[in-house]
Amino acid sequence: MSNSSAPILHLTTAALLFVLFSAASATDHIVGANKGWNPGINYTLWANNHTFYVGDFISFRYQKAQYNVFEVNKTGYDNCTTEGATGNWSSGKDFIPLNKAMRYYFICGTGGCFNGMKVSVLVHHLPSPPRSSMAVEHSSDGTTTHGGSGLVGVVLGLFLSFWFGLGLGV
Repeated sequence: MSNSSAPILHLTTAALLFVLFSAASATDHIVGANKGWNPGINYTLWANNHTFYVGDFISFRYQKAQYNVFEVNKTGYDNCTTEGATGNWSSGKDFIPLNKAMRYYFICGTGGCFNGMKVSVLVHHLPSPPRSSMAVEHSSDGTTTHGGSGLVGVVLGLFLSFWFGLGLGV
């Protein structure tokens, strides 16, 4: 292979890797959905209808002149206090990464916590990938489906085909 094709190969490899990693992107969970971060909303119900994974984001949307967000421990959550807070935000459109598998506690520090502006979310480790890219699944109605690895598998397959097809394999 000549050196003149190396830049094209690197560009192709970079593009394929970008698509591969973009397909496994994080979820942005907007607290309260279209109701946002406001008093009188049942955020426990909202959180129970979501599954949070390491790498996801939790977003708070609110009037920045009125409210804010503090990450606190369980005691701060239970008592609506910001003492010992580990983070605070006040932009009105806050994106907070959930980087660890643990329970997170968030409250409003301007008094809104006493009116329900608090949410606790449990963040899980990412699920393990399937053991086989062509796993056979049996449903409860007796039908059998053959699942693939989806877009990530297709992109990975294309990447490997290009890589080994161009004689770049080990």
